[in-house]
Amino acid sequence: MATPKFIAPSTSFYAELKSRTSAYFEEIGSQPTGNKNLYIKAAVLLSSLVFLYVHLVFFTPPFWLAIIECILLGGVTAAIGFNIMHDGGHGSFSKRKWVNTLAGLSSNMLGANIHMWTTKHNIIHHTYTNIDGVDDDLDAKPFLRLCENQEHLKIHKYQHFYFWGAYAMLFIYWVFITDYIKYFTQKVGTIPLQKMKRKDHISFWGFKMMHFALFVILPIYTVGFLPWLIGFLIYGMFTGLVMSIVFQLAHTVEHAHFPMPTVATNRIEDEWALHQLKTTANFATKNKIVSWLTGGLNFQIEHHLFPRISHVHYPAISKIIKQACAEFGVTYNEYPKTRTAILSHIAHLKQLALQPVLVQR
Repeated sequence: MATPKFIAPSTSFYAELKSRTSAYFEEIGSQPTGNKNLYIKAAVLLSSLVFLYVHLVFFTPPFWLAIIECILLGGVTAAIGFNIMHDGGHGSFSKRKWVNTLAGLSSNMLGANIHMWTTKHNIIHHTYTNIDGVDDDLDAKPFLRLCENQEHLKIHKYQHFYFWGAYAMLFIYWVFITDYIKYFTQKVGTIPLQKMKRKDHISFWGFKMMHFALFVILPIYTVGFLPWLIGFLIYGMFTGLVMSIVFQLAHTVEHAHFPMPTVATNRIEDEWALHQLKTTANFATKNKIVSWLTGGLNFQIEHHLFPRISHVHYPAISKIIKQACAEFGVTYNEYPKTRTAILSHIAHLKQLALQPVLVQR
């Protein structure tokens, strides 16, 4: 389908948000990019990754400890994606472009190509959030039905039970299958991929081979095939589960909307910022541990409105956005705890598991 357009309102809610947010950064005399707290966190996460990898691959820990370390490695991998790659990919990790590029390349190091992600996430998902047929994040066919506009299959009757398994496979599927589908089709769904330069092709294959060598060939050589297979599946599935849950709580919950463009005009009847607020939800924003681990992705409203602002500033600007929403009469979707957001996601899946009722006319 052709990408839809958004209406241009006479009085822009988003213009007011940008004005107030800019005033905040001028008042505190700070850049909207990352600060020393983010850089310390990045150092901790990267050091943890190296330590866990080296200990697992070269020191052959006891089975029980290896299982724990594989789980931890999966959690650290997800956290690097949330905190380093994500901010870097959006250009908010640092005010220096080359630092953002390096931060974004942490994705390549862990097996998932940043070029594919930029088109899928920055260009498509952040523009056409929750629009079925455009936002590739909604495409989990045939295993999951994530919005009412999608076809109902018999398998979906039980999706609110088996979704955990589907989510656990996300990271492995992403690294070893979907990146290659995007590369060879040069598309994300139906939308053309950003044109790849020679350096992008070299980067794609170079990092894919490096990842395969580090996470497949070398571990098999040092610990053997079966121990590697068990460990890699635990690592990859825990990474996928954590990543999927965090991102699904942002958009596929009970209070999120899934608008479709008007057929005649191919327009979404909202300005872009209002569309983001209707399709996005926050969770557990008062929990500092959740905020630290998820790289502020529990502040998804703030992130979707201002993706080029680092997540370290989300707690502060959330107050500005909440106040503006109250003044403009705009709903601000938020779940107080991670648990309540997960339950809402399950309820959403359960509702979509039902066979749609055909209305007789």
